[in-house]
Amino acid sequence: MDTSDFRRDYTQAGLRRSNLRPDPFEQFELWFQQACAADLLEPNAMVLATVDTQGRPWQRTVLLKFFDRQGLVFFTNYESRKAQHISQNSQVSLLFPWLALERQVQIQGIATPVPTAESLGYFLSRPRGSQLGAWCSQQSTVISSRQLLELQFAKIQEKFQQGDIPLPPFWGGYRISPQSFEFWQGRSNRLHDRFLYQQQESKDWEIHRLSP
Repeated sequence: MDTSDFRRDYTQAGLRRSNLRPDPFEQFELWFQQACAADLLEPNAMVLATVDTQGRPWQRTVLLKFFDRQGLVFFTNYESRKAQHISQNSQVSLLFPWLALERQVQIQGIATPVPTAESLGYFLSRPRGSQLGAWCSQQSTVISSRQLLELQFAKIQEKFQQGDIPLPPFWGGYRISPQSFEFWQGRSNRLHDRFLYQQQESKDWEIHRLSP
């Protein structure tokens, strides 16, 4: 299939250096709030890229659940493929593709597990079905059928039918501590606006405009 004729000119907005916040966390929060206000589908969805031991990149979409100046947090199974990659190479990349706003944000950083108390706090806030799902899924492993997964869910549901569901020992969060942010705003004629924030040894942030 030839998709070379799929074309759209980006004309919604521009991005100037004078309009940027000096702190990338503040700039990210501003854009995130605007993405939420635009009623985008899953504005907290982000593409997480990791690298395996053979240097092959892998990507998947995860959901941002919390962010502050310490970093951006998502939750997963600690025995999953992504967790195995992070244990071997903690350098990761995130991408927020806010296509309806003709924007994207790319973040490079270091992933570290969050404290158990933090994982527990979020786990207890999840719907009961999601809590049960965390227990029954051996994430990234091969299974023979959907039926097997549903049978496992039924067993876990019966096991924890009374009382609170405990935090699985193999489930929790990761915090991505950013080392760089890139804010991308689509512009007409493919002359996009790109600004890169890079953290210096002093912990200050330098801002550079990049060629599109």
